[in-house]
Amino acid sequence: MNETGGTGGTDGRAARTALFEEHRPHLRAVAYRMLGSVSEADDALQDAWLRYDRTDTATVANLGGWLTTVVSRVCLNLLRDRAARREEPLQPVGPDGASGPERLPDPLLRREGVVDPEQEVMLADSVGLALMVVMESLSPAERVAFVLHDLFAVPFEEIAPLIGKTSAATRQLAGRARRKVQAQPAPDRDLGRQRLAVDAFFAASRTGDLEALVAVLDPDVVLRSDGGAGLARHTVVLTGAATVAGQAVLWGRLSPFARPALVNGAAGAVVIGANGRALSIMAFTVVAGAITAIDVIADPERLAAFDLSAFRD
Repeated sequence: MNETGGTGGTDGRAARTALFEEHRPHLRAVAYRMLGSVSEADDALQDAWLRYDRTDTATVANLGGWLTTVVSRVCLNLLRDRAARREEPLQPVGPDGASGPERLPDPLLRREGVVDPEQEVMLADSVGLALMVVMESLSPAERVAFVLHDLFAVPFEEIAPLIGKTSAATRQLAGRARRKVQAQPAPDRDLGRQRLAVDAFFAASRTGDLEALVAVLDPDVVLRSDGGAGLARHTVVLTGAATVAGQAVLWGRLSPFARPALVNGAAGAVVIGANGRALSIMAFTVVAGAITAIDVIADPERLAAFDLSAFRD
């Protein structure tokens, strides 16, 4: 039996299942980077499994490539459905009227010092949630071309038929997406430096020290908060150090409940109230020692989907 296996009998089915499971971490990483949603990524993998299960792949020379194409096509359809729904962006509040993405992507959480090999694969060598936020602004074709080529080294010639473009047009789409991504300053990769800035932010918030808050914030810092339908008043986009610092002071009473967390591999926090209820997940982007972005998920429905038991100790 070759890599793709046979289709008959219990042993054949077990072998095919085992082959799919070997590719699952990679496929889940592709789906997460395309969709920015853990639940939708898992749904895409389930769809891919069903297609794989009813297809004779015995003559497929590169099963991993075939499965990647199947998952990517499922994700592309989901992205196009999102675009067709024309969801409203996070509403801006601030002097420049800057708007946010339609939704904040799902963060990947773990405690500092805890190793999670599958999460490392899903992060694809990125640091923080900032890249995922930028990708929410890409068109479906741009996002698929960029993710497959730049993050997973799939040749343009293989991506082009998937999105219905020529190889040259696909290259242009990926280049356009790359320029949008690279327009954002590269975040600090040193976790210790990130944590110093985040700890300074919470310390200043706790004491209401506006001067110290402004000092740790980049002058053009952006705060995006997604409260969902349940907390619509918490769905805002704030810009500028003074505006964000003022909001942080208002939230200062929650600072003692912030638990350190890694959010997409970068220093962040999970805020859990005295009653054990999750109040928010906070992702920070730190550039040259200053906080340039704060992304907050306060939507109770989304928070309920996370297993935060590790942060309640």
